[in-house]
Amino acid sequence: MILRWTRVSGASSYKITVAPSSSPNNHISYVTFGPNTVLGSVNSLSPNIMYRFTIEALDNSQVALSTAVLDTTTAPERMDPIQTVKPKDSRTLIVEFNLKAGATSYTVRVENANGFFREDTVSSSPAEIKSLTPYTEYMLSVMAVNSGGSSQPSSPVMAKTVLPPPQFSATSSPSNDSIIVSWDPVAYAVQYTLSIYKLGSNTTIKHNTTNTNLTITGLDAGSLYNIKSYAWDPEGRQGDRSLCINQTTRPPTPSSVSVSMVMNNTVAGLSVSWQLDQGVYGSISYHVMSDHNLTCNSTSTSCTLSPVGCGEVHKVQVTARNEAGPSYPSSPVVFVTYPCPPQSLALVESPEGNCTLTWSTVPHADSYSAFIKRGDGSEAICNTTGSNCTYHCECGYTYLMYVYAFNQAGSSPQGQVLNHTTLPCCPEAVSVSLVSTDTLEIKWMASRGAELYETRAADGSQVILCNDTAPVCALSDLNCDSPYSVVVIPCNDISGCNRACRAHTKDTAPCMPTNLMLNQKNSSCVSVSWTANNRAATYTVSATGDGGEHNCTTSGNTCDITDLPCGSTYEVSVTATSAAGQSLPSFSDSLETEPCCPASLTVDQVTQAMTNVSWSHAKGAHSFITSLTSSRGHARCHTKDSHCLMGCITCGTNYTVTMEAFSHSGRRSNCTYQGFSSSVCCPSGVRLYRLHSNSLRVYWRTAGSSHSYITEMRASSNNYTCTASPGENSCDVSNIQCGDVYNVMVSPLTPEGSKVLFCPQRLYSVTCAGNEVGTVIFRGKRSVD
Repeated sequence: MILRWTRVSGASSYKITVAPSSSPNNHISYVTFGPNTVLGSVNSLSPNIMYRFTIEALDNSQVALSTAVLDTTTAPERMDPIQTVKPKDSRTLIVEFNLKAGATSYTVRVENANGFFREDTVSSSPAEIKSLTPYTEYMLSVMAVNSGGSSQPSSPVMAKTVLPPPQFSATSSPSNDSIIVSWDPVAYAVQYTLSIYKLGSNTTIKHNTTNTNLTITGLDAGSLYNIKSYAWDPEGRQGDRSLCINQTTRPPTPSSVSVSMVMNNTVAGLSVSWQLDQGVYGSISYHVMSDHNLTCNSTSTSCTLSPVGCGEVHKVQVTARNEAGPSYPSSPVVFVTYPCPPQSLALVESPEGNCTLTWSTVPHADSYSAFIKRGDGSEAICNTTGSNCTYHCECGYTYLMYVYAFNQAGSSPQGQVLNHTTLPCCPEAVSVSLVSTDTLEIKWMASRGAELYETRAADGSQVILCNDTAPVCALSDLNCDSPYSVVVIPCNDISGCNRACRAHTKDTAPCMPTNLMLNQKNSSCVSVSWTANNRAATYTVSATGDGGEHNCTTSGNTCDITDLPCGSTYEVSVTATSAAGQSLPSFSDSLETEPCCPASLTVDQVTQAMTNVSWSHAKGAHSFITSLTSSRGHARCHTKDSHCLMGCITCGTNYTVTMEAFSHSGRRSNCTYQGFSSSVCCPSGVRLYRLHSNSLRVYWRTAGSSHSYITEMRASSNNYTCTASPGENSCDVSNIQCGDVYNVMVSPLTPEGSKVLFCPQRLYSVTCAGNEVGTVIFRGKRSVD
């Protein structure tokens, strides 16, 4: 037992007395130490016995200056050799030994050839000896310790620590089913063993290698693996296990990737979703990528790529990422965004009342829906897979049209809006009437959508147009006798004109006959001819004048008007008539019938050689030539009057009386009348001779003896007559009053007994010779008053 004490002043020695604690008075040993000693040992004690040690500081007189008592136990007895030594790890050895009674602890002594020495206190067996050098050979012994101290070391045993654990330099997961592990080389290692354990499983997989790295395949994606490693030394001992390193495999490739269109306000995007693997360890983020350089990230099962446009083909892949890195991208999902709106909308109207809306096809469109909204609020929808749509469109409406394209992603945005106004409706109740020979009046009911009407009349040679906003139009200056196709074309400023309206055929009136020619066949009949240039017409010749109206009708080009009265003036024209109407009358030609012959004509003989011819009114006669014709000569007079004096008449002659009546235009009528006999010739050579008894004889010369004569003697107060029978050439007048001047006229008597009044008178003076007639003196001739 080794004791230590403090120095006491004046002490010359120190004495230690030993007695069993159980018998403190039974001293079994003592030992003395010098005054300078403060540490001393007591030998020959029994191990592991409780002793009472009394220490006394003695002076020179051996008188105790100070005393101290210590009860303590002696060290245990020497330990048995260490039974087993085995490494716990590369720096720890586990020592197993037999325990000693009374030992409160044990001391393990560790030494090596390099001069290492260390004692570790342990409480029991087995005991761990730590902080050793890996792969180093040690000599170990054990000592028992109690309050009294330590026993003698046991016989030493040799033990060697194992190789240190490999130090992982890097771990990674190059794929979702593999992990690469690398570590620093371990000195003296001839082989390495890696054990890998998946969190949550019951299986540990080991891999041996002589390399300092290892690729472990066949792992589960997105799983956390615990990896440990140890080295093998040349003795075939397993080295210390490394610390556990965790490595997660890359996450599994996202599956069940689906893509759909979403709208955020007015921005379109692709909503990409995928299935979340519930068995995946740790937090995973997802990276979504489109080949249009769009990306989005998410920690959930969806995210949105935006913005996207119409008609785009996206190849979308989803990559999962955890601490190990990204997964393999998912299989590309080809997604076509909603189509772009169709463009180039155009509309074609057909006469059947259908409209065909066409548009340019757009890529990636599966179908189209055309929306047609009419101005009155009605709406039609046409679905098709083509690029056109035909629907019933009514005339005169404004239509708003737009087309949506569809595919699996949805509908395109609304694109071009086509504003189309259909052609105006064709007018109804169209009536075409001929209001004059060259004018058609067209009337109709106002039609929907029409702002202007273009009325067109066309035959083979001309087109006549009339533009008006009113539902009536007159087309004039049309060709005669022509079938006109008349169509009323409604128009407006937006859609133009509807030229599909039904035409109405209307014939114009026949053409006016031309080249009118009159040929008078006789005094009461005229033949009228003309140039007929109509297709089918009936011609009516009208002669209108003071003699009334006379007509004749024919389908040819000549016609005779008969029973024309004399002395009439007519305007002759020809009018053509057809089913269409009546032409204008031709240019008229004047016709004068032969003037009428005077109904009565009187020839009065004024003198023996002159007659006065008078006649009644003759209609139409403007001038007259009256002729008295006989074998002994003729006489004529030309006058405008209704009488004329005609000389050069031969007395006692039978005349033929004729007349030529002339109209203004020179038309002539030959008129014949009852013959005229000139009066008996007045006697010539009239002489007055005195007879006896106041009588006078009148003597004359005669040209014939077939007539009686009467002699008249007229004086201022007395008149005398005498008559001579035919054949006689004198007669006597008695009881003449002398002394007077007498007009003596001898006149032949007509067969009717009337005297010729125009015989010349002779003037005689009858003187008196006494009471009797004296000399008869001729005083000359005088005409008839």
